[in-house]
Amino acid sequence: MELFSDPYLEQAIGGTPLVQLKNLPSPSSGQVWVKVESGNPTGSYKDRMAYCVVKNAFARGDLKPGDRMVEYTGGSTGTALAHVAARCEIKFIAVSSDAFAQSKLDAMRAYGAEVIIIPSEERKITPELIAAMKQRAYEIAEEPNTFYADQFGSPDVIGGYVPVGKEIADQIGSDVDVFCAAVGTGGAFTGTTKGLNQAGQAPELIALEPLQSPFLTTGQGGAHRIEGIGLGFAPPFLNLDRCDEIRAIDENEAFQMCKKLAVEEGIFCGPSTGLNVTAALEIASERGPDSVTVTLGCDHGSKYNY
Repeated sequence: MELFSDPYLEQAIGGTPLVQLKNLPSPSSGQVWVKVESGNPTGSYKDRMAYCVVKNAFARGDLKPGDRMVEYTGGSTGTALAHVAARCEIKFIAVSSDAFAQSKLDAMRAYGAEVIIIPSEERKITPELIAAMKQRAYEIAEEPNTFYADQFGSPDVIGGYVPVGKEIADQIGSDVDVFCAAVGTGGAFTGTTKGLNQAGQAPELIALEPLQSPFLTTGQGGAHRIEGIGLGFAPPFLNLDRCDEIRAIDENEAFQMCKKLAVEEGIFCGPSTGLNVTAALEIASERGPDSVTVTLGCDHGSKYNY
């Protein structure tokens, strides 16, 4: 059994800032705070999950130097896994698509990953595309000495995000009334919630999805342009019974919010963060000036083609 711990990754991942929005909330709104995760090594909160998954796989003996690891991914998870793989002497194979940002595909290759492209229809993310990517990854995972990272099933995914919630509780210095975030696997949402709860916080929980792929609110997925969320099936790590509300947000508003965040708050983020902040501002307006709403800044805007 190999143990893997990397001093660089231990120091570089996490400890990201919690930023209060100053200009976008209206005077009658409550506070809106964003956990800005773009400072992680590959510019995404996925670094937390990737390191936790790989480290624990080594500890269990599921991985050893020289092995291969495979995952189907839109790019942020893949980039994070490729980065960690390069640090621990394993090969990473990413099953992705031309529906995702070219910069993400290039980043995975830069870290030495083999990237297999599944063609999309009009470069849109659809349930059918995700299913095809998944099938190809499963086929590769059956080959010898190949570990399936399993971002949609491994319990290590949730564990990687628990520190996010603990950090928020330590940084904010007050009670959190509402935590809202978009869901893909639901791992970041659930892990952050668990960390908040462990730190004594019990906020209202609001899960978010794209209006163009409203599986959680209507049972019907659809084509959309926000990478990493709205996958067209039930998020495996999301317990709907624990959610106080599910809210669908128009992707066009999310993209517009990315520009507003950069210009008015100095936070350059990706569209899932734009969706998160759009919802957080709505919630803060509804709850009023005495409320505190926290959401996640998932990754850096340089990963995307706007």
